[in-house]
Amino acid sequence: MQMISLIFIAMVAFLFLTLYLVNKFVKKDSTAIAVSNWILIIASYMFVIYADWRFAAVLAFVSVSTWYFGKQQKGTTAGIVIALLALAFFKYTNFFAQSFAKLFGNDYTALGIILPLGISFYTFSAIGYLIDIKRGKISPASFAEVVLYLSFFPKITSGPIAKSADFFAQTGSRRALDSKCFSAGIQIFAFGLFKKIVLADRLSVFVNQVYATPKAFGSLTVFLAVIAYSFQIYFDFSGYSDMAIGSAKVLGFDLPRNFNLPYLSHNVTELWKRWHITLSSWLQEYLYISLGGNRKGTARTYLNLVLTMVLGGLWHGANWTFIIWGLLHGLALAVHKLWMNVTKSPSKQHGALANAVSTVLTFLFTSFCWIFFRAQSFDRALEIISRIFAFKAGVEQPYMWLFVSLAVFIVCCIFAAKKSLSQKPALKKLNQSYISGYYPVLDLTKFWSLVAFFVFCGLILCLAYTGGSPFIYGNF
Repeated sequence: MQMISLIFIAMVAFLFLTLYLVNKFVKKDSTAIAVSNWILIIASYMFVIYADWRFAAVLAFVSVSTWYFGKQQKGTTAGIVIALLALAFFKYTNFFAQSFAKLFGNDYTALGIILPLGISFYTFSAIGYLIDIKRGKISPASFAEVVLYLSFFPKITSGPIAKSADFFAQTGSRRALDSKCFSAGIQIFAFGLFKKIVLADRLSVFVNQVYATPKAFGSLTVFLAVIAYSFQIYFDFSGYSDMAIGSAKVLGFDLPRNFNLPYLSHNVTELWKRWHITLSSWLQEYLYISLGGNRKGTARTYLNLVLTMVLGGLWHGANWTFIIWGLLHGLALAVHKLWMNVTKSPSKQHGALANAVSTVLTFLFTSFCWIFFRAQSFDRALEIISRIFAFKAGVEQPYMWLFVSLAVFIVCCIFAAKKSLSQKPALKKLNQSYISGYYPVLDLTKFWSLVAFFVFCGLILCLAYTGGSPFIYGNF
């Protein structure tokens, strides 16, 4: 079931009405909470079963295991191992077996192992929950809360990765289900829908053509396709996150923000505070710190940064290209940290020109790394790179939607900059100096706000790409 399908929208609307009636007519808080949670669990498993019943079986196994070993407290390590083994078996068996076969010069026939829907995301959620129990940050949750936490359908496919404590704070109380949360939710959902089916899906046409046959295109067009993919994956994934956050908001849940204008970052460290924020936080809290963080000397700190990003790259997919992508980002983080320590940059104020140059360089480096993320093989990635720097002629195709997407991005950045300037005292108090994006949610009880929203929805329908393109992160 795709988020961009009518059946999904109908499902969310039906659940909103059902949960609203439960809140209205069930007076006892504990009963209303329990009924609402179980309604969402049933709906979430229906969502997974719609894709494949076997996916639901794997999800149920991980959920029961996580709940049981979390309840034992001293057995959390066993629960973590089981979650990791489930992820490793379904996602990496073929990759490692094929790699070993090639190493010894043998042929390998891939096994028909299914990749369960959302397994990368709910296993990370399960591991984070168990580590939090082990560290004494939270107490074991009830069976229904754990099952709902791992299966909640708006976030199961591609996140955001909500922290267990934040999620349980909402499952354990009556949630607001009114016109205000519904109004905010559908607007956030609409923003994400626009990013996905108007911008990302149209960019995918250009990107797919060039990456399929790079030698047919001129160097400038290949370079533009690399830039186009940077915007495609941003609009695709941030669009999905908005849709997940919006649909969850309709149902009374607040999911964490996942993107904050990442391409305005001045360096790679800032990039990872703005891009896939919930994964970055997870990797820092549960992997980087577990490896020792910065507590075991300078050299070990740099090594931990690289290892964290390499493993983060491998999490994205069972392919050497993802490992290289993670390695590049890990090395960049280590180099930036070294540069900051040597130059004492944190205490220095940089001018507008220096900030502009660093932003452009960070974006170009990020786009370069995306080549390995997008290419189906290491050889194809090198082909793309060599084609860019060969300066050879070929089919030249300056794709219009790349410039439309860039214009939309610039307009959004301008609005965000104006908003950030108006909130400068608050940002200083939070020790945040960079431009922060936001959702311009309208008051739909006002006539002209309602008109603007419906005009925006009409614009989405008119400009939508109908060729269909799956969510990029749905493959991970």
